[in-house]
Amino acid sequence: MSSDTAGGQIITTTTSASIMASSQLGSTTTTTGPTQQSVANVVGTTVASIKETMKTLITTPTARTTLATTSTSTMATTASAALPPNLDPTKQSVADLSSSLQHFGIVDYCVFVLMLIICAAIGFYFGFIEKKQKKKGQKGTEQRRGSEALDYLVGGRKMKVFPVSLSLVASFVSGISLLGTSTEIYVYGTQYAFILITLALSGVISWYVFLPVFCNLQLTSTYEYFEMRFGKGIRLFGSILFSLGTITWLPIVIYVPALAFNQVTGVNIHIITPVVCMVCIFYTCVGGLKAVVWTDVIQTVIMVGAIVFVIVKGTIDVGGFGVVWERNVATGRIEIPELTWDPTARISMLSIFVGTTLWYTQVNCGNQVIVQRYLSVPSLKEAKVACVYFTIGIIVINILCMYNGLLIFANYHDCDPLSTRLAKAKDQMVPLMVMETLKSLPGMAGLFVAGVFSAALSSLSTGLNSLAAVFLEDYIKPFKKTPLSERQTAWIMRSTVVFIGILSVALVLVIQFLGHAVIQLSTTLSSVTGGPLLSLFIMGLLMPQINSKSAISGCVVAFVTMTWICVKCQIALATGELVYPEKPFTTEGCTYDFEPKMTPANATIVDTSSKTFAQYIYQMSFFFYASCGCFISIVVAQLTSLFFGRNNPSTMNLQLFPPFVRRFIKTKEYRSVFDKDEDETLVMVYDMQAKSDLKQPLKDDVVL
Repeated sequence: MSSDTAGGQIITTTTSASIMASSQLGSTTTTTGPTQQSVANVVGTTVASIKETMKTLITTPTARTTLATTSTSTMATTASAALPPNLDPTKQSVADLSSSLQHFGIVDYCVFVLMLIICAAIGFYFGFIEKKQKKKGQKGTEQRRGSEALDYLVGGRKMKVFPVSLSLVASFVSGISLLGTSTEIYVYGTQYAFILITLALSGVISWYVFLPVFCNLQLTSTYEYFEMRFGKGIRLFGSILFSLGTITWLPIVIYVPALAFNQVTGVNIHIITPVVCMVCIFYTCVGGLKAVVWTDVIQTVIMVGAIVFVIVKGTIDVGGFGVVWERNVATGRIEIPELTWDPTARISMLSIFVGTTLWYTQVNCGNQVIVQRYLSVPSLKEAKVACVYFTIGIIVINILCMYNGLLIFANYHDCDPLSTRLAKAKDQMVPLMVMETLKSLPGMAGLFVAGVFSAALSSLSTGLNSLAAVFLEDYIKPFKKTPLSERQTAWIMRSTVVFIGILSVALVLVIQFLGHAVIQLSTTLSSVTGGPLLSLFIMGLLMPQINSKSAISGCVVAFVTMTWICVKCQIALATGELVYPEKPFTTEGCTYDFEPKMTPANATIVDTSSKTFAQYIYQMSFFFYASCGCFISIVVAQLTSLFFGRNNPSTMNLQLFPPFVRRFIKTKEYRSVFDKDEDETLVMVYDMQAKSDLKQPLKDDVVL
């Protein structure tokens, strides 16, 4: 073997010699004498060849270069074979970039944990320290006003306007709004921004129609009104609708911030969800409404501060407001809703001004979560002031969230993270931008996550507290023959909070697999119950002639119809039958490597000209759901009143109607607010000490 042979040939020859030597050595057990001598010669020759080869590799640059080139070529070939097609091995991959953005450091964790500790401390104070101090100074004459239920559910009706206003804002603006609103603008454009007008309209409706009645009646559960106006059966029906709607809404509230936390830390959502929710369940359980309101105040400050900081920093980084506006105008994202009568248009002027006005009216005026805060202030005057602050607050926060959506697009105008799968879900767009914008500032990512979780915890705590009120006042008390003791009352309310909290955490698993945008999903699920509930309030407050039988008939028909519509809509979305067009995106400016997002070959293409009547119904804009349910219920109630008869408004208690409706009712001697139809009388008892009182209806001066 020549010592100046090329590297590749040397390796080949050496390998062959080694194999030959091995094979010869393998036969030594059966050979003797001369055979052993020949084996020794072969081994000697092989060793000499190896020594010459090593000498050549050390002393000859060509050999080393050739060998290195061969090895590198082999490794590159192997690596290229392992990469998917169309990927450049010299660029950073999506997975690597995603991992690099998950830089949630010690300072961030400290900021996040500090928020949880503050919330838990507030709950501990109102649940133990403040309660103990109150018991020491409580007088016998204040026993009824300072009762367990009144204090736990409405803060003894002594809450101040400003904290209640911030609590209302925090309850309304959940993580769904913080993340979902920005995503809506990023994906579909500014059509959704016109809801700001309907938010103001719903505030006006609340001021003139709902608050004067609810505050004067001094309710604890909003659905007590249904018993006063219609009867115990409709009160129970309304409470069940609210419970179903809230229990399906709470898991969405929890799921959204868990997505944000997963995006910035990589922690599984099913790990962080139980941990954070246990803190919320604790302070809601032990502290009652006072703890909920004051934690809402802290959480609102954190929430607003986080989103303002992100917007300011992001706008500066992208080049200013002019750049944000220019990039969004260039892609057609700045636009008004469609001027069309087509009910299947996702957002149109009709769906905005008819659909969302009634939907926000139901959320702001006929929802125990919101109304319970209004009922915690001393009088109607304070409730109206809180309504004004609340309306202004939610409009301002929605404007911030909508601008943030425009800012996200300006930041990713040439490299859409959804197309590259850098963001695995639409609702991870906001936390993704936050991590890129604030990556150089320790603690800021923690502040943002704390803000999102603050919004979620405020909504979760108010939902739990409101469900405790409904369970106690609507499901337990009306069916108890003897009054509940203070200990029993406390146990029922706190057990309800714990049970619903654990159930909500478990239902996050279901929400995760539904997979649609959170605003649409939240609106869809809440509208199944929200439309019929809104119709009950409208018929009760504005239509004195409608009696209980007609009202319940309309609600049942509306509930069944809306359930069918919403289920069919979710099926259509899941199967691709219903697809909403999105604004254009591009990936031309991406500096990292990714697999192109492919459209399935069997994707359904819907021909809008061939829709059936049923498709026009269940493919209607989700903004129409609440108004559709409300309209169906009222129409059916009016028709069935031809069969069940009508009330005589002149014999009814005027305090059950808003002031402007009373002007149209000719007053006569009317019965108790707890009377139902002409042929039946229902008695609701507040003082159950004398059983003989159960036989007689309450007098008007006692009730009012």
